[in-house]
Amino acid sequence: MTRLVLASQSPARLALLRAAGFAPEVVVSGVDESGATGTPTEISLSLAQLKCRAVVATLSAPDAVVVGCDSVLEIDGVAYGKPKDAADAIARWQLMAGRTGVLRTGHCVVFDGREVSAVASTTVRFASPSGDEIAAYVASGEPLYVAGAFTIDGRGSIFVDGIDGDHTNVVGLSLPLFRRLLAELGLSAVELWG
Repeated sequence: MTRLVLASQSPARLALLRAAGFAPEVVVSGVDESGATGTPTEISLSLAQLKCRAVVATLSAPDAVVVGCDSVLEIDGVAYGKPKDAADAIARWQLMAGRTGVLRTGHCVVFDGREVSAVASTTVRFASPSGDEIAAYVASGEPLYVAGAFTIDGRGSIFVDGIDGDHTNVVGLSLPLFRRLLAELGLSAVELWG
């Protein structure tokens, strides 16, 4: 049976894959994300590729399918990853409130020495939470560990008025794109179900 390895420490990505019938192993890449440059699309893609390649280099079994992802929120052409601290998360929410952003997730899949990659983009329309609501959300700790300082599958969901595009992409891994990338490598997603 072909192993599926998730090159990410994201609990949301792991839960998403499990809910879709997969049983991935988790291997954290350890890639430093701080030096990434370029457009938001380029940043998300290059970090996904770096994470995936770093994990591939550590594996002894070449038959594994490795998937790496990285998400950034784009607002006004600027990429926002994880906030540095609580003050940064509050400032981020003050910027995002009542606005629209694009969540970009780079995906990279490697199997049998071949690599495919692409970026999924989903438009996110943010509500206008009050200062007290923002402070309470940041105090919960949830936005401190996620790209864009929000989640759509947790407490942050009450501050998302709507999306245009793939919901799973906003969680952190576009399942439809993942299936298409597997197909490019000659693999069927259903054959990887655990």
